[in-house]
Amino acid sequence: MFKNVAAICLHLVGPLWGKKTGASLTQCFHQTLTMAKRLQARRLDGIDYNPWVEFIKLSSEDDIVNLGQGFPDFPPPAFAVEAFQHAVSGDFMLNQYTTAFGYPPLTRILASFFGKLLGQEINPRKNVLVTMGAYGALFTAFQALVDEGDEVIIIEPFFDCYEPMTLMAGGRPVFVSLKPSPTRDGELDSCSDWQLDPVELASKFTSRTKALILNTPSNPLGKVFSRAELELVASLCQQHDVVCIADEVYQWLVYDGYQHVSIASLPGMWDRTLTIGSAGKTFSATGWKVGWVLGPGRLLKHLHTVHQNSIFHCPTQTQAAVAESFEREQLHFGQPSSYFVQFQQASQRSRDHVMRSLQSVGLRPIIPQGSYFLITDISELKSKMPDLPGATDEPYDSRFVKWMIKNKGLGAIPVSIFYSAPHRKHFDHYIRICFVKDESTLQAMDKKLQKWKDELGP
Repeated sequence: MFKNVAAICLHLVGPLWGKKTGASLTQCFHQTLTMAKRLQARRLDGIDYNPWVEFIKLSSEDDIVNLGQGFPDFPPPAFAVEAFQHAVSGDFMLNQYTTAFGYPPLTRILASFFGKLLGQEINPRKNVLVTMGAYGALFTAFQALVDEGDEVIIIEPFFDCYEPMTLMAGGRPVFVSLKPSPTRDGELDSCSDWQLDPVELASKFTSRTKALILNTPSNPLGKVFSRAELELVASLCQQHDVVCIADEVYQWLVYDGYQHVSIASLPGMWDRTLTIGSAGKTFSATGWKVGWVLGPGRLLKHLHTVHQNSIFHCPTQTQAAVAESFEREQLHFGQPSSYFVQFQQASQRSRDHVMRSLQSVGLRPIIPQGSYFLITDISELKSKMPDLPGATDEPYDSRFVKWMIKNKGLGAIPVSIFYSAPHRKHFDHYIRICFVKDESTLQAMDKKLQKWKDELGP
């Protein structure tokens, strides 16, 4: 082998022989051997491409109304901003480390606040972990519980990080799709019409199933799973001894009288459920990156192990601001003065505004029951413009979004990215819109849509 390497090296440096190159034969050997090694870990195979990078870049151009990314483009509530200012300018020790698994005032208020909602006595030290956003909570959960060969059931459409996080942990994603009911003429479809097939769901559980991830209210669909649906999932998880990872970051944003039910509150489910929340989504401060996991000590102790051997600690000041914000919200909970009540009402008005606007250009929004998002059916436009530019294997919704950004100045996200590869072609006629936006953004959207409507003609 070394003779071959030497031959390669001599071939490379031969033309420079006798010149002052500054590289010895020994250095050449070292560089050749180093460059021949595999650089990336195998856990990264197949997950290096992230569509968000491409679509966020396209939507960041001047004069593009960005309805793709899921963040509010308006300030957090005044009390949350003031809490952050207190944390930055007050006690200087908040510039230092706090307890590794969470700032004690925050873990205490989370335990108190959610203990009442879940009907549990939550120990702030054993049953709460503060993480780098809900994203960090998800990653920590997968790394702590999913082993090589374990199966994880993922309900489609799904928040797209679930699949790569499963793969990075060595697990195998097992997909089950929500099935939409046939379209009714003259009516808008609702995400409540997208249902799990109980027989199909049951068939996905095997002796290798380790976890099921449940997102309610869901991203991108906006579906709020009913109690009956949750009881089905709970029954199967208990029957097959499966952990439920409950992603509930949009729990305060539920519309039209629907009710959010935490699956951990159902009989027998606390002991096998990790409930994940987000201060960013709760207080409209996504950049704070404060999330949490609630669950039984027998599960949380393994997440603690991952946490202490990875990030170890989350920023103290943002945790302090979230703690103060929750303390304020606990005093106003359920009252008209509650931010959760006010934010839900404002978000529902924005949702209705966006749905009306999308309908004006022939799109068919699916009415969401909750979350920041709705998906809209672009089938009519697909039939009129079937041959948009793009690679032959690129899903239609992806090509449509790129066309819409370039030609209409409106950014969105293709729904096919929220599906497993075999199912994308069946759901490539939907795009995702974020409606939790400032009034000025919605007005800018309206202007773009009105121009589009004028171009379509009568």
